[in-house]
Amino acid sequence: MKPFNQCRRWVVMTMFAGTNLVILLTGESSVSSAQAAAPPKTTTDDTPLPRDSRPIVSYASVVKKVSQSVVNIYTSKTLRVDPALREYLRQMYGADLVPRERRQQALGSGIIVSSDGYILTNNHVVEGADEVNVALSDEKTVYVAKIIGTDPQTDVAVVKVTAENLPAITFADSNKIEVGDVTIAIGDPFGVGQTVTMGIVSAKDRGGMGITSYEEFIQTDASINPGNSGGALVDAIGRLVGMNTAILSRTGGNQGIGFAVPIDLARYVMERIVVDGKVTRGYLGVKIKPLTSEIAKQSNLPQQNGALIAEVTPDSPGERAGLKFGDIVTEFDGKSVADSRHLQLMAARKQPGSRVSIKIVRGGKDQTLTVQLGELPPQSPLQAQASESDEN
Repeated sequence: MKPFNQCRRWVVMTMFAGTNLVILLTGESSVSSAQAAAPPKTTTDDTPLPRDSRPIVSYASVVKKVSQSVVNIYTSKTLRVDPALREYLRQMYGADLVPRERRQQALGSGIIVSSDGYILTNNHVVEGADEVNVALSDEKTVYVAKIIGTDPQTDVAVVKVTAENLPAITFADSNKIEVGDVTIAIGDPFGVGQTVTMGIVSAKDRGGMGITSYEEFIQTDASINPGNSGGALVDAIGRLVGMNTAILSRTGGNQGIGFAVPIDLARYVMERIVVDGKVTRGYLGVKIKPLTSEIAKQSNLPQQNGALIAEVTPDSPGERAGLKFGDIVTEFDGKSVADSRHLQLMAARKQPGSRVSIKIVRGGKDQTLTVQLGELPPQSPLQAQASESDEN
């Protein structure tokens, strides 16, 4: 078994707030450029789960089918040692005790999404890697993989191996999962080999934790540990609903609170990377804040749903559409806006240039505007998530 510190940098930074402890991912890299191509040929089954059926005694047949689509990802990269540190040690001990470079090896998981070799994994699994190798579930077949592209803002990456007739997983519609649905997590925790754990969906649309810039995580109590990153979270009939990404823990190990990127979001990012060579996001040009109960009451809103516009960027798509400070966005492109984070996600998943309708409340009265979205600037403050306002 590989020791914990050799596993992929999956749990990196610990932040204390009183007695609360949150494990966060850190580190950023640019979205990798990829040659434009047709989107991966994936299979989807979006039929609802039979939730009123009798309990299943064994999931062996589901695991046997799905586990073939989950792979181990081994990466290595060259790290340069700080010259100042090397010189300090040389002066202290009279010899070069530390080499100029060292190789770092790491481990994660991945999901085969197309029979011709496209594989989904986490950005932090392959970030900065010089070499990426993919081992199939038989632990004997190993391929050299190419990083097609990465998106640190969702912690999604796409790699590809040269192969045919690989056992691709079937996608579900992650919007249709419900709290209480059975979930099965498959990956390679701690390098012990492919492992299966089971739990339920504990919550949906978790966000605001600072793990990534765009957060709508599926929370599950299926055991997830270092090395599970990039592995599959499937439903009771073996369809992919999420990609395991992070945990909240006091120890760095599983404590029943794991997070997975919903597969609808991961798939969107994957297709943009493969087709466009990068991930572009829609841009309104406004800063938004959570809607308080007092403001909702003053605006005659029946519920505390919506996003409050705190600032409109000059000459932005939002200003050209007529948005103003104090407007409350209640609908975006025909869909209700739950809160400021929800609006951020909705805008980001629209292509730049898209024309969408926005329903607002201004002075207690409803209005509908039309906006043509721009492209979110690469260095937007949104990436840092350092303020109370989020830029869209």
